[in-house]
Amino acid sequence: MSNERKHHTPEEKVTILRRHLVDRVPVSALCDEYQLHPTVFYRWLKQFFENGAAAFGPAPRADKQVEAREQRISFLEAKLKKKDEVLAELMEEHVALKKSLGEI
Repeated sequence: MSNERKHHTPEEKVTILRRHLVDRVPVSALCDEYQLHPTVFYRWLKQFFENGAAAFGPAPRADKQVEAREQRISFLEAKLKKKDEVLAELMEEHVALKKSLGEI
């Protein structure tokens, strides 16, 4: 008989904790239902309360990502502009060469 570990998603963990905190389901009943050891349940509860302040804090630095994207876009636009200028110059030289050779 092997004891395989059950891996619960964060959403499942929150659901289990919510049932205890809001619905007042006893820890023993939850542990039996989900085949959890009580120490695992209490560890989740501790993590939940320790990290609970993050839910009310500022959003994860999305503005840094936006700024990095804007810098990347600016860089790529400058690169594209330079490419267009080089192509225009080459086409101008190509047309001038054709004219001088009498092909146009």
